[in-house]
Amino acid sequence: MTERKQNSLSLEPLPPALLSWNPLRWLSIFGPGAIIASLTIGTGELIFSSRGGALFGYRILFLFVVISIFKWVLVFSTARHMVLTGVHPLRRWLELSIGPRGWLPAVMFVFAALCIPIWVSFHASVLGDLFAGLTGTKQILNGATVHLWGMAILAGVVGLAFTGGYAALERVQLLVISAMMIAVTVVVVLLKPDWLEMLSGAFFPRSLHYPNWLVEDPGPAAQAIASRPIWVEATLYVGVIGGASYDYLAYTSFLRDKRWGLAGVRCDGGDANRVDWEELRRWIRAPLVDCTLSFIVVMIFSTVFVVSGWLVLAPQHQVPGDGNFLEHQAQFVTRLHPWLYPVYVLGTLLAMLGTLYGTLEIGPAITRETYSLLKYHDGTANQAKRLRKLALVWSALGASLVLAVSFFVQLQTGESKPPGLTALLIPASLFTGVLSCGIICLLNPWIDLWLPKSRRPGVFLCCLNLLAGLVFLSLGLKGYWDYGGLFGLLVLGSTVVVGLFVAILCRSMFVR
Repeated sequence: MTERKQNSLSLEPLPPALLSWNPLRWLSIFGPGAIIASLTIGTGELIFSSRGGALFGYRILFLFVVISIFKWVLVFSTARHMVLTGVHPLRRWLELSIGPRGWLPAVMFVFAALCIPIWVSFHASVLGDLFAGLTGTKQILNGATVHLWGMAILAGVVGLAFTGGYAALERVQLLVISAMMIAVTVVVVLLKPDWLEMLSGAFFPRSLHYPNWLVEDPGPAAQAIASRPIWVEATLYVGVIGGASYDYLAYTSFLRDKRWGLAGVRCDGGDANRVDWEELRRWIRAPLVDCTLSFIVVMIFSTVFVVSGWLVLAPQHQVPGDGNFLEHQAQFVTRLHPWLYPVYVLGTLLAMLGTLYGTLEIGPAITRETYSLLKYHDGTANQAKRLRKLALVWSALGASLVLAVSFFVQLQTGESKPPGLTALLIPASLFTGVLSCGIICLLNPWIDLWLPKSRRPGVFLCCLNLLAGLVFLSLGLKGYWDYGGLFGLLVLGSTVVVGLFVAILCRSMFVR
């Protein structure tokens, strides 16, 4: 008995809530999934769900439902593997038999280094747009004040990230967002939507097309959308609704802090045989509950804002976009009473600040997991702190550079042309939210081959991963082609080549 205990791995005690059939008790498990939900609600649901509703009505709901299911499959599959083995997907990808050792983690890291600052700059500029509107400074400097406000807000949030203190902000954020959610839901009920049409839009596919009023609108913001291929616009929603690939890789990394199953236990994956299988298997319920609750929250928010966009914004021919990302949505709550406007502003501000802060934290998680693939990794707390600071500085400096360039471009082009934030976001979103999601889904059944046959997921989950992977991959490649043609694919290919070159240079540094 003594020898068996010495050779076994100790798991954390299973939370009683995981053994309960009471759904209310499952809320105590809701942790990392709440982070993923908060990352997407600020931009995906509040902005792009409202935009999709204004442009396409209930028809867009089917796309949102399918994408949410596919992204749930992605997140749960990677989390399940992490819980059962303690090995992150990036570590598994070192063992790919094609290409130089470590090429895929290297490619993913190169894209992360490029795309995360773009996402950070986008969130900062959206907040800058909100502040410029509130202070009446949006028309100053040809509208470039949006980016100045974004720089100032980014500096404050980066300072918060370095000094800590986000816990209090998060508690207030959840409270205010909950109040905003209740208010918006009440508005939807009072607007009396066609419930059958809404359900039909959610469960039956229909073709998407721009409304005539958008195509006929001569305004530059409307024409920027109308001139964009439908597939590119739809793929933009695919990229932002429910989160992006780096959010999910970070989510899997966050499980180390939760110590669910073997997550957080330093092992090589084969150590899973040193634990009681029944006890370890029960831990799968933790990510199952957490991921499911996360995407339920996302779908509720998406549905509410699609309905509100269709019933409130579409009749007035208003579309959230460059120059007016958050202003139109205030009508969702002021329909109840004008004094609810401050509630909307406060809720929106905290939601976007939470999204910006959370996006900044994605960089350190990806950096930590990538660096752990190298021989220099020692796993000490001091090294982890240094890596976190380095990742935060890189994300902040990269985003500041994007904001500075956007400021000078806007200063030259004039206020008649709104800031092109969406055009900057699309190529980043096509990779992080679509194409790389397909890569992860297609590789999920492969990484599960490292598990004993009795512990691998069922055929149904494997088939869902393959289907989701093919859909994401096809949408991503088509989106790149429709957006940038041959040039877009060349940029994508060039970035992959850079990642391969990095992998070749570092091949002797990867752990075995």
